[in-house]
Amino acid sequence: MTNLPGLVVTGASGRMGQMLMRTIQDSDKCRLVGAVERKGHDWVGRDVGECMGGAPMGVIVSDDPLETFAHAQGVIDFTAPAATVEFAAIAAQARVVHVIGTTGMSADDLGKINAAARHAVVVRAGNMSLGVNLLVQLTKKVAAALDEDFDIEVIEAHHNKKVDAPSGTALMLGEAAAEGRGVSLENVSDRGRDGITGARERGHIGFTAIRGGDIVGEHDVLFAAAGERVILRHVATDRAVFARGALKAALWGLGQKPGEYDMMDVLGL
Repeated sequence: MTNLPGLVVTGASGRMGQMLMRTIQDSDKCRLVGAVERKGHDWVGRDVGECMGGAPMGVIVSDDPLETFAHAQGVIDFTAPAATVEFAAIAAQARVVHVIGTTGMSADDLGKINAAARHAVVVRAGNMSLGVNLLVQLTKKVAAALDEDFDIEVIEAHHNKKVDAPSGTALMLGEAAAEGRGVSLENVSDRGRDGITGARERGHIGFTAIRGGDIVGEHDVLFAAAGERVILRHVATDRAVFARGALKAALWGLGQKPGEYDMMDVLGL
């Protein structure tokens, strides 16, 4: 087993962090060699298995990402924008694959990640699931086929702990719809309607975000015209779909040249 690629999970105590570590531990294609948490976190210095309420895994949680990354071939990162930017620079320094599922990043954050990708492989996606990435492709094709008589709305729902809106997946879908229509999403995006907004603008793409309970992730792309509607939908009921996709991305990245990639590259779509 020691000859299998070694992976590190950042944000180890989070929902996705724990799911990722379990997925890696159950895989016969890689092994968990490190887990990272922020300085002062009560998991630091303890075995991750015991932290998650199970048997020891033989991996101690660290607050030193550089030291941890140095012993791995890849890092899977579902954290927060500021942390991800920091991890990108460290992963580039360590020349390890950096899989990024973090959302809500600014243009400046993305620029720094792109700079890191000159030295290492970065696979970044707003959603790692196969189904969602197929939905993105379908959205682009349907948007290209239907003219502006069809209004486009992206509706997404997530759990009540999610901090960014619209979701990264919703933005992926919006970008796909805009690309299908040959326009820039920045110029046609409608968000957060409230009060007397006036009639809907022809050709715009609307976004609605729902937050509640423990919803894992639901995304609808609605194409609505007079007398008919087309609805494309993806529902995730288990975070394992994202973890499996991230693991696939990390293993795929091991054979690539430095650069920034996405799940379309990983899946060959």
